[in-house]
Amino acid sequence: MPTPSRGPRLGSGPAHERLLLGTLAEQLFEHGKIKTTEAKAKRLRPLAEKLITAAIAGDLSARRRVMQTIQNKSVVHTLFTVIAPKFATRPGGYTRITKVGPRNGDNAPMAVIELVQD
Repeated sequence: MPTPSRGPRLGSGPAHERLLLGTLAEQLFEHGKIKTTEAKAKRLRPLAEKLITAAIAGDLSARRRVMQTIQNKSVVHTLFTVIAPKFATRPGGYTRITKVGPRNGDNAPMAVIELVQD
């Protein structure tokens, strides 16, 4: 039996959590920044950093690893051709989380996670 991931659980189960984080990563790479809850942003950051690190390698096996998480081929192409070359010389820290005010409906703490632009 696999060990559950650390931190707050998102969604209803591990499969749903994987799909949720994959979709959030896809939207992050497509738009450059997204607004979500703090818990989701904190869970998304390590995944996004690993995907960018894999994209910097740029080989076929790295592309296949990224495609396991992000199914949209155009976003994966953007990640490998546009985003990864910008971060090729950077040793890490590709994303930034900025806390914003609470959400109006349920008062959930919100955050903006974005790709660092240098």
